[in-house]
Amino acid sequence: MESQPPVYRLHLRDLPSGERPRERLRERGATYLSNAELIAILLRTGTSQENVLDLANRLLSTFGGLGGLARASFEELAAIHGMGEAKTAQLKAALELGLRLLATGSEPRVAVGSPRDVANLVMGEMAFLEQECLRVVLLNSKNQVMGIPEVYRANVSATTIRAAEVFQEAVRSNHPFVILVHNHPSGDPTPSPEDIRVTEQLVQAAKLLDIEVLDHIVIGRSNYNGFVSMKERKLVFG
Repeated sequence: MESQPPVYRLHLRDLPSGERPRERLRERGATYLSNAELIAILLRTGTSQENVLDLANRLLSTFGGLGGLARASFEELAAIHGMGEAKTAQLKAALELGLRLLATGSEPRVAVGSPRDVANLVMGEMAFLEQECLRVVLLNSKNQVMGIPEVYRANVSATTIRAAEVFQEAVRSNHPFVILVHNHPSGDPTPSPEDIRVTEQLVQAAKLLDIEVLDHIVIGRSNYNGFVSMKERKLVFG
């Protein structure tokens, strides 16, 4: 009888040094890590076919983000390839701690200082969406994130977007600064001419509402460098 080859699981230490979540957490702090990176730290290992970051992103995509993971049953999570009972227990425990902290009302607000900070907040949930969606990151005067409502899904174009709806929550809650974020299901975050036209229209409309649009970030996938900041590319915001 032939011996079976050993099964190798991809660990965090197998990732390139600049992509290791633990090192990034130590150097910059937990608030600068994406949801997928935080989950990867909890899970520690992936499978023989995918590294732990890919497993974390697959979980977020399958269950529709952190909220979906929190709602998923133990059995649903454990049935995912690469999980099992031990990893599921670790993840469920961490999510429950987060819910309990939220219930205390004392959780600190995340502050963003760069396009990467914003991308890290949403990339795990938005990178693998099959439809385009547009979200608005609401910021206070200290650049603290006050909410990230979704305002459009499936057709982010100039013919369907209404500025009044995009900025409705910012006006209602009196948040003077916003960052627009939308995804490209193709995975390539390069802004299209339509993206630029939509952004120009929304920036002008926001001025009439005394709201400043600080940037528009297009989310793709890691094999396409992850995201593009229109402000960094000097598109519309040049």
